[in-house]
Amino acid sequence: AEPADLQSAPINHSGTDPTHRDNLPAHEQGLAGYDQTTPFPRAMQLLLLNGPNLNLLGQREPGLYGRQTLDAIEQQLKQRAAAAGVQLDCYQSNFEGALVERIHQSMGTVNGILINAGAFTHTSIALRDALLGVAIPYVELHLSNTHARESFRHRSYLADRAVGVVCGFGPFSYDLAFDGLLHHLRQVEA
Repeated sequence: AEPADLQSAPINHSGTDPTHRDNLPAHEQGLAGYDQTTPFPRAMQLLLLNGPNLNLLGQREPGLYGRQTLDAIEQQLKQRAAAAGVQLDCYQSNFEGALVERIHQSMGTVNGILINAGAFTHTSIALRDALLGVAIPYVELHLSNTHARESFRHRSYLADRAVGVVCGFGPFSYDLAFDGLLHHLRQVEA
């Protein structure tokens, strides 16, 4: 029986009321002969990690790093990822432990990592251990050519276990690293 005052009648927005199954979209009603336990293929998931001081891109030493902001680089890369059918999550931190935690969180959910660890490239055994611990393929990248800079920037704790290393092409390094990692992952899938 309907309540006399329709405004006081409970409204079921969840679609869980079995008397309202006919009003649900076909994909929620269940289709005859369709095995609903079969998972849909998940889009490839990539993670872009940026280390210390990269939040200052566009302001910090523009003669060396360019005038493009990190946000602009990330937005462009997200557009490229979407066009390629890939999900891209971006994360930046000035704190080594936060980057390590984000790497740990990616285990089992991320197919590949792009990492510009900034100065941590040359100092962080913790980042190296985190990357090796989760066993997710990664590409190291840098805006500048680290080998053409100070000698302390010539050593990377990440490079020897990376799928590849891209450096020296400014913001385009991100595109090159993305293309290389995506190519590698698709070859492994095939």
